[in-house]
Amino acid sequence: MKLSKSLANCRAIRRYLLIFTAVSLLLLPLSLVYLVWNEQLQKIRGFEQQSPQQQSQQQHSQQQQQAPHQQPAQQHGQLPYPVVRYPVLLLNKNKNKDLTVVATGKTKNKWRYVDKDSNQTLLPLIPEYAVQTLTPQEMLQVEQRMDQRRERLRDKCSAYGLDVLGHDSWHTPNTWEFLVNKKYHIIWCNVFKAASSSWMFNFNVLAGYSPAYLRKTKKILLNLARERYPRVTLDELREAQNYSLTFIIARDPFERLLSAYRDKMVFALPYSFHDKLGRSIVRNYRKKPSLAARAANTKFPSFPEFVHWLLDQVKRGSFIDMHFVAATSFCTPCLIRFDMILKFESLAEDQLYLIEKTGLKRVIAPVWRNMGKGRKTHELQQQFYAQLTRQEMLELYEYYKYDFELFDYDIQEYLQVARPDEAESPAAGTK
Repeated sequence: MKLSKSLANCRAIRRYLLIFTAVSLLLLPLSLVYLVWNEQLQKIRGFEQQSPQQQSQQQHSQQQQQAPHQQPAQQHGQLPYPVVRYPVLLLNKNKNKDLTVVATGKTKNKWRYVDKDSNQTLLPLIPEYAVQTLTPQEMLQVEQRMDQRRERLRDKCSAYGLDVLGHDSWHTPNTWEFLVNKKYHIIWCNVFKAASSSWMFNFNVLAGYSPAYLRKTKKILLNLARERYPRVTLDELREAQNYSLTFIIARDPFERLLSAYRDKMVFALPYSFHDKLGRSIVRNYRKKPSLAARAANTKFPSFPEFVHWLLDQVKRGSFIDMHFVAATSFCTPCLIRFDMILKFESLAEDQLYLIEKTGLKRVIAPVWRNMGKGRKTHELQQQFYAQLTRQEMLELYEYYKYDFELFDYDIQEYLQVARPDEAESPAAGTK
């Protein structure tokens, strides 16, 4: 009798233990998810958590930023206030990798603390010994170049009437591609195929993404940037310019166009938008006799086919892809003030000058990404532009004329390699 009662008690205790264990297993993951969501969400998305005293200090600092951009730039070597960072428990080591932030601790089963800078807001400072700088003499030389470029831009804008407001894309301020970093007082108009990948990387670093995360992520850098750089209105841009440095990177228009053609047509990803666009161009333009003779048996359009398509887009007033559009129309430099004009040809020095002037030499460094696919630029220019007739080249120049003039580029080198004109003009196009 006593034995049966003991067995019954054991069974009851075991039943309660099983129920308690089951409930605990259900509640523990939910508790962990709530902890991460409630306490770490703002951190993961790039917001620092500050004490009331630190917030007061920051507000006081912002009130003093009424001077030109050079004054706050001197303070960028160090963050103006400490950042509170919390360890985050990684919920699954195979999933939720983007959730990882700075943490400490030891691995334990599948629940582990990590020590990676996947996506954090505290920027590690570049060691002094690794900082790249220009000599005082080099800084002076670059500054003189910048003065000359600004003066030419101002003169050419006035000469062509581009500094007058109007109703077309050349005379309407366009803020669509500006990235405004208010924290570090730097603004950039992103001209695609003009070191855009390199500076998109840097602007993402300034937005709080760690370099390690940016190098390994498969996400598009532009999409990451737009999560933290919302598009601004013209009034918002001009307000930010009062205490920021605004820059643009210029590139030879025909060199930029060729780079875009190779990247988006020749090397288009299968089934991507540009792959489909290229196949459409082939279907509509390869049947033209004047183009068929210059076309290879490829799935992507030849360079003359691509140029004819682009010229027809311009003549019809159709939308021009952001990789092919003229930089003057894209960033409207005659209507929006630019403090610095960097050029692709002198970018090594120009960007070091920019980084020094903004006080960011301990935060970002020159980054070279997607700088060609194995062929020298001059050789490619000779190869591809030699396929165009003089008439085709002049019509192409007509669209990019302001880019040539405002940023001091010359078409003569291209005209020297042009083919003789043919009977049919690209103006005919395809209907």
